[in-house]
Formats: sequence, C-alpha cells, structure tokens
Amino acid sequence: MKRNKILYLFGLLVFVQIHLYAATGCDLNDPDRDVKRFFPNSTSYKTAYVNIKSKGGTKLLNAIETKLGDKFTGAYETMDVPYTMYTIYKNKEVIGYIHGVNQKGHYGGIQVFLAANQDGIIQNFYIQKMTSPTAKLWRDNKFSSQFKNLSLNDFKDYDPKHKIESFKNIKHSDKNNDDFNIILRAVKKNLILMDEFLWNNKFWK
Repeated sequence: MKRNKILYLFGLLVFVQIHLYAATGCDLNDPDRDVKRFFPNSTSYKTAYVNIKSKGGTKLLNAIETKLGDKFTGAYETMDVPYTMYTIYKNKEVIGYIHGVNQKGHYGGIQVFLAANQDGIIQNFYIQKMTSPTAKLWRDNKFSSQFKNLSLNDFKDYDPKHKIESFKNIKHSDKNNDDFNIILRAVKKNLILMDEFLWNNKFWK
C-alpha cells in the first residue's frame, strides 16, 4: 500500500512538472543586463505577462495562425503559454519593447528575442538559447544584424510552410539548413504576438 502511494505521488509530481514545462514562457535570463544592452539609454522597464487563452482564446489563436501561415503545435505553442512583455522606459517615456518566444527546433527549444521601438522596427535580434550544432552560425553578427530595421511588414508574405523560397530579406550561406527556416518562423511569430499584445494590431489589422 505504501509503495503504491509513493508511486502515485511520483506520477503526480511528473505530471505537474510536465504541465509546468508545457506552460513555460520565455524570459530574459538577466533582464537588468539585457535591457541595458539593447537600450543603452533606458532608465527602467516594466514586465507584463499575457497569454492567448485570456486575451481571446480560440478566436485569437485562429487569427494569429492565419497571419503566421502555420498552425501552433506542441508545448511551446499552447493557448495558456505565458508571454513576457518588457516595456522599456527612458524616465517616463516608452522607448521600446523586448519580447522572446520559444520555438521548437531539431535539437530542443530555441529562444528568440526581439527588441523593437514604438514603430515596430526591430532594433536587436538575440538568440538566448539554442542547442543546435550550427548555433554559432545563427548567433554570428553577420546573420543577426540583418534583422535590424526590419518590421512585421517585411514578414507578412513569408510563408513558413514553403520555407525560404518565400523570403528574401535575410541572407545566409547555409539556407538549406532547417534551422534557418525555424528561426524565421520564430521571428514572424514574435512580431505577430508583439503586434497583438503591445501595439493593438497597429501593424497588421
């Protein structure tokens, strides 16, 4: 009887851990450092947590998937996943935002962060976590700097299902690497969520 109780408690613990993992958001590892790195003139920041379930549920999810051109799947893209939105200030003035998403990769999760100004223009692109053997390629400044000054408008016609053939704004010598398309999908998803939760669909009605 005691053994069965122990097994039950162990199973319950595993279930809870899996559930918590599935609902894990994407936070900056060191927000004080990273906010200052992305916005050197910033004086403070505020953090807010939102999710698709509480903001619109299935209807909102369908709208986001339509814009993305792909379905949300897996633990990183459930409706109750919390999205951490960082609003950046210079004194009392809002000067930008930072937001990251978890994206399923071939070798585990990838965390892709964007720093954008109030006009929705990308100021910085940052891969916080990536376990792929080609991670160094995508973290290199020659690749990451290409995202600067792009916006959601540049990604509207990008179709993740047809991969890179539909997107010409970002160049790389290893375009046949699947990680390339996975990262582009993460960036488009990130911008769509920022537009929904921060900019009130200002850049994509």
